[in-house]
Amino acid sequence: MNEVVSMSGLQIRPYELLLSSNDRAAIKAQKPRCLWLTGLSGAGKSTLANALELQLNRFGLHTFVLDGDNLRAGLCRDLGMGADSRRENIRRTAEVARLMVDAGLIVIVATISPFRAEREAARQLFSEGDFIEVYVSTPFEVCAQRDPKGLYRAALEGRIKDFTGIDSPYEAPLQAECEIDTQAIDMEDACLRLAALLLKK
Repeated sequence: MNEVVSMSGLQIRPYELLLSSNDRAAIKAQKPRCLWLTGLSGAGKSTLANALELQLNRFGLHTFVLDGDNLRAGLCRDLGMGADSRRENIRRTAEVARLMVDAGLIVIVATISPFRAEREAARQLFSEGDFIEVYVSTPFEVCAQRDPKGLYRAALEGRIKDFTGIDSPYEAPLQAECEIDTQAIDMEDACLRLAALLLKK
């Protein structure tokens, strides 16, 4: 990537590294990709990401999970929950995922990522076929009933503002590569389906 970035009048050009992403992937004997799980809070994204990583690890693959809550606790801890902060949260997540794919890893992102435009911007950071969007389409009613963190109740009671699915929109994917409803499919089958998607090439 040779795109010139302007910062306060300075021209910054990314440094050309001698070792290519293909070289890094070859030593791991795998095809690096980004599997991006999007869906409502409580849809099962983190559970699915963790189960899938365990499955891929058993196959001898090199992976890493970028979980939305973990990123919010560290890299994105300075961001709020308004629309601009959510966009920046996804931008940072996508940039980290791209670096990890360049390092030869299979990266599993598990984050609400509510806006289509930001998910599409994330896709544009990757080579053709290296970004796989998975819509974890568990219905709102099921997510709200699960409510593992008590967030839906807090939002409905007005204690949390800008909560996705209640007073902030969630824009479902229009053409995701895969759709998983964790209410309708068990975790083992879901993992096998996603593993097959990742390894098909």
